[in-house]
Amino acid sequence: MGIRVNLDVMMAKRKITSKELADRIGITQSNLSILKTGKAKAIRFSTLEAICKVLSCQPGDILEYVADEQEEV
Repeated sequence: MGIRVNLDVMMAKRKITSKELADRIGITQSNLSILKTGKAKAIRFSTLEAICKVLSCQPGDILEYVADEQEEV
C-alpha cells in the first residue's frame, strides 16, 4: 500500500475547509485535492511545513506508512 495521507482527517479535526487551507498555505485547491486523495507522487517540505503550521500538527499526523499484507520485512 505504501504511504497513506490522512490530511482530510486532520482538516476535519481542525474544522478547516479545503479552500481555506489552500489559501493559507498558498497552493491551488486542485493541488490540495491531489494531496488529500493520496494521488501526489511527492510533496515539498515547504508545503508540508505550511500544512503542519496551519493545522498545528506533526507530519506523522498527516502521513502514515502502511505495509502491504504480502510484503515481508
